[in-house]
Amino acid sequence: MNFPLPIKAVVLDLDGTLLDTANDIAEAANRMLAELGRAPLPEEAVKSYIGNGVSRLVKRALTGTLDGEPEPAPFHQALEIFRKHYAGTLTATTRHYPGVMEGLEALKQAGFRLACITNKAERFTTPLLDAMGLAPFFEAVISGDTLAAKKPDPLPLRHVAERFAIPVEQMVLIGDSLNDVQAARAAGCPVFCVPYGYNRTGPVSGLNPDRVIDSLPEALKWVKLAAS
Repeated sequence: MNFPLPIKAVVLDLDGTLLDTANDIAEAANRMLAELGRAPLPEEAVKSYIGNGVSRLVKRALTGTLDGEPEPAPFHQALEIFRKHYAGTLTATTRHYPGVMEGLEALKQAGFRLACITNKAERFTTPLLDAMGLAPFFEAVISGDTLAAKKPDPLPLRHVAERFAIPVEQMVLIGDSLNDVQAARAAGCPVFCVPYGYNRTGPVSGLNPDRVIDSLPEALKWVKLAAS
């Protein structure tokens, strides 16, 4: 792969890439468990459960495993309790990662079109982007329940490419986890990873992204605006 990559759009993951949301998610999960009469989980455990949407996070919190399947009735009860509590903790301690605002502004000023693809449900994505001042940067926001499939399925990336009327190869996805790398590879677009997020499988370098970037502004070193 030859750098800088000629692209027209930058697509960004949310949790673990743009925003550090783990504390607020862990607080909501532990409030849910407390209401159910269960013991709390360490924040690091909850952090390892982030990335596949709210439903999977709740299942993991209930079973203590990544692929556990609780009984349907207690799961649905727990899911509604979690949603209630997360609505209350959504922005309590969530913060931008260093360089995020500067990086988004620089990418936009350079002429790249920006989109956000997250597995977080729309009911939390929209108010979170608004509250954290990120919404104005994005022409498109795809949440975990916007389409029929979410990352690591390539559908969200292909949807953004179609919406922007550009080849998927002229986008780069910036994320923090295996989900992001798998989605990009399946869609056929390059992928950069940040090393500070919630990848549960170890250092992101082991995922073989096209680049590991220490912060969002560094992406500008490795991309250029493709000619029309």
